[in-house]
Amino acid sequence: MHDNNCSTPSMDDPEHILELRHLTIDDYADVKELMDIVYSQVGGAWPLKNFQSQLNVFPEGQICIEDKGKVVAAAISVIIDYDKFGDKHTYEDITGDAYMSTHDPKGDVLYGVDLFVSPEYRGLRLGRRLYEARKEVCRNLNLKSIVAGGRIPNYTKYAAQMSPYEYVELVKSKDIHDPILTFQLSNGFEVKQLLKAYFPEDKASRGYATLLQWHNIYYDPEEPELLGSQRNSARIGCIQWQMRYFNDVPELLQQVEYFVDALSDYKCDVALFPEFFNAPLMGIKQADTSIDAIWNLATYTDEILTEISRLAVSYNINVIAGSVPVIEENELYNVSYFCHRDGRVESQYKLHPTPHEKKDWIMQGGNQLQAFDTDFGKVGILICYDVEFPELGRLLAEQDIQILFVPFWTDTKNGYLRVRRCSQARAIENECYVAIAGSVGNLPKVDNVDIQYGQTAVFSPSDFAFPHDAIVSETTPNTEMTLIVDLDFDKLKQLKNEGSVRNYLDRRRDLYEVKWKGPK
Repeated sequence: MHDNNCSTPSMDDPEHILELRHLTIDDYADVKELMDIVYSQVGGAWPLKNFQSQLNVFPEGQICIEDKGKVVAAAISVIIDYDKFGDKHTYEDITGDAYMSTHDPKGDVLYGVDLFVSPEYRGLRLGRRLYEARKEVCRNLNLKSIVAGGRIPNYTKYAAQMSPYEYVELVKSKDIHDPILTFQLSNGFEVKQLLKAYFPEDKASRGYATLLQWHNIYYDPEEPELLGSQRNSARIGCIQWQMRYFNDVPELLQQVEYFVDALSDYKCDVALFPEFFNAPLMGIKQADTSIDAIWNLATYTDEILTEISRLAVSYNINVIAGSVPVIEENELYNVSYFCHRDGRVESQYKLHPTPHEKKDWIMQGGNQLQAFDTDFGKVGILICYDVEFPELGRLLAEQDIQILFVPFWTDTKNGYLRVRRCSQARAIENECYVAIAGSVGNLPKVDNVDIQYGQTAVFSPSDFAFPHDAIVSETTPNTEMTLIVDLDFDKLKQLKNEGSVRNYLDRRRDLYEVKWKGPK
């Protein structure tokens, strides 16, 4: 008998819903609470009058991350004419005692006044997000660099053994860990010099600070928005997943985290896993039939989805969790989940189960198709067999997707080639990029996972601006590996208006159209 209590994993109340935005005066209570915790040893929070002044003088530079409406991290900045201060300055001088009276809209440097994160959220890498947001502001304001004075709080442990100069060099060589300096170095900052009496109240740093600088190599941008401006490129990571035996769900998730961590380190915007990447878990329990095996697999989906969503937030990378089996109202579905790095989770059901899935697993098809708005562009997901129906790609193209993601699972080369050839066709006819990711390897003792054939790839339209064979990149077949690709959206815009052929513009809408008849 099947467990009729199995249901779609509930993500109506995810653990975190993160939003990056500008601070407002209404946030002061949260900011004060946060600063009183973080800076309990050096005076606590600024008075309200300082916070008001910061927002009044330079509101665009005051950024925060909120979780379900509460500020949990923030970064404060000011624009200065750096030549007026030079490298020898104190915190009080360059920030106007935190009132920002030194702010100069015509200045050339974004100065980091402060950055703080709730201790409860330090495992989610929110500091890194705030640094990236600061860099975005710097680029879009056409400023030369970001400069900041950084505390070295662990120096107090070594002050009797070495000078601050020696301490900084050992931190740079990774022989010593400093929670602030190590973090700043890992985010692309370099140490210009050591400052004395920069922040005298900081006893842990003995008053010393490092003068740090990040250079804006994209000097002279013309993007009008400071945060959330439209992206013209994205870096995607695709996992060619080796099917292997797992003893339990945590063991599988450990392998998932390995790939998420690796792609996050390369600053990918999204990680794409294959269809049914969790299929080896069917080998955990003995099953009498294929139906029992797939229904058993569905019982792990809630745990898997919850953890992958957490990983997406923690590693600051969107994750397309391939696809997993889901039971709803005693019916089996194949669902791909888009786990956003802000904590949101959206889904795309497989619309066309294969004849095998319908016959051996009694699988049902979903009835909705949607495009996903992401922080790097607009995308769609078609699970394996679905990409072989050109109407779906056309409907997504009408919603202006830039990338179509296709998680697949094929056992033979001819099955793989169907997915590959159709994906290439979708890229050409819809003038978008298409990324496919599949599994490889053999598991003879696991039902339905005995053989796999796959080659992960990213395809482009076919014109002069793209690779000559319309293949952006591809992996070695049947070998576990990742594929990391940068995609240029400006090329898609150019193609639609100036391409050798223009499928979008030349479509005879007066003669034919593709319409979605299902629920929206």
